[in-house]
Amino acid sequence: MTDLVTLLEVGGPIVAVGGGAAYARAQHPAVYWSAVGLPVSTARLLASYGSVMEACGLTVAPSRLRMLAVRAATRREVRPVPPRRGIIRPASTGLRLRLRLAPGQEPADVAASAERLRHAWGVHAVYVSEIKPGVVELRLVGFDVLRKVRMPRKTEGGFLKVPVALREDATAFVRDYRAIPHQLTLGATLSGKSMFLRHLVAGLAPQLVALVGIDCKRGVELAPFASRLSALATDPDQAARLLPVLVQEMEDRYDLIKARQGIAPGIPDEEITSDIWGLPEHERPVPVVLFVDEVAELFMVATRKDEERRDEMVTQLIRLAQLGRAAGIYLEVCGQRFGAELGKGATMLRAQLTGRVCHRVNDEASAKMALGDIAPEAVGAACSIAPERPGLAVAGDTSGGWSRIRTPYLSLSDAAAVCNDTADLVPDLPALTPFRPEVPIRPVKGPVPVVKAHPVTD
Repeated sequence: MTDLVTLLEVGGPIVAVGGGAAYARAQHPAVYWSAVGLPVSTARLLASYGSVMEACGLTVAPSRLRMLAVRAATRREVRPVPPRRGIIRPASTGLRLRLRLAPGQEPADVAASAERLRHAWGVHAVYVSEIKPGVVELRLVGFDVLRKVRMPRKTEGGFLKVPVALREDATAFVRDYRAIPHQLTLGATLSGKSMFLRHLVAGLAPQLVALVGIDCKRGVELAPFASRLSALATDPDQAARLLPVLVQEMEDRYDLIKARQGIAPGIPDEEITSDIWGLPEHERPVPVVLFVDEVAELFMVATRKDEERRDEMVTQLIRLAQLGRAAGIYLEVCGQRFGAELGKGATMLRAQLTGRVCHRVNDEASAKMALGDIAPEAVGAACSIAPERPGLAVAGDTSGGWSRIRTPYLSLSDAAAVCNDTADLVPDLPALTPFRPEVPIRPVKGPVPVVKAHPVTD
């Protein structure tokens, strides 16, 4: 009996602590990392830093002066010198560590050993980024941050900047329209593409920006945000009337830039290198962000007349993509399928879309169309996205870099509520007034009396 009581007194707390740690690791990985993973990984890093760097081939031979000093002082063997380690900065998702590279080393050497460092220090992933010449930063991620997305508390926001998703290295993916003016977003049904679009609309709604939508699915995606939209086209016929208005608005803005800078009226728009941001603030027109959902609907034709309309719309989209940035007009093109077989102009339009986001797609050709020309190795990552993880995508740009991202959940009602609250920020653009969507007026319920009225009886 005494042995049983002793076993319960000793084993009970151990089982409780172990069970609690296992539950926290499975359900609350951030808590487990802060309580257990962070101190364990830090201890491993400090204890094995020199040996791990030597095993990964990241050490260099010591200088002759160092060899003479060590042999004279300690008479022990002189070991290779690892990169100088900076201060370890803990975070809620991992660790950050800066290394000063030794002469002859480059950041690619450290990046090539990232997988070895991950196993040696017992973390989920290791990412390497260059801070300045000779200094790199190791970002150690303690757990899979894309399994349950929680956006960082401090994100880089600002005008025309929207933190829309979380990267796999636990940093925010910010959609910056000034840096990447146009983007192509692909995704199959239930892949999370609509969630990505909601975050963009909800993030831009509180800003002084004109939002224009082309939603050929009868407006089911963009109609809930009608109170904040300056224009909305819900079928190809309306889109064929809206796009020429946007092209004319772009040309009017070029004329404004020409008049301000004294450029001759006959100079082609393609030769103007400035933009609206060089204009005084009181003369600067508001930026316009055009959302095109289901872009394939604009390419599909059934008759000869539809083919002529398609060619006109595609040409206008290409013009907006080529010249819209300087005029403050930005494109967000979305669709389930995008390929050269859509017709004339599809490949040319894609070439103007700098940013690329590819969610789960139904065929490899769509992934290649989105990422194959900028980062061929990202095509396999996009094709391996599981249906059980909606919102997971591969983001890249024409610089060749790419990373996995995942959009947090945002309900349609919450995004629509943001648009309703910011409906007074819709800018006055007379050219888009005929396309302004009608917003139904919701009946206001009268106050409910506290005391129920009773009829007066004799």
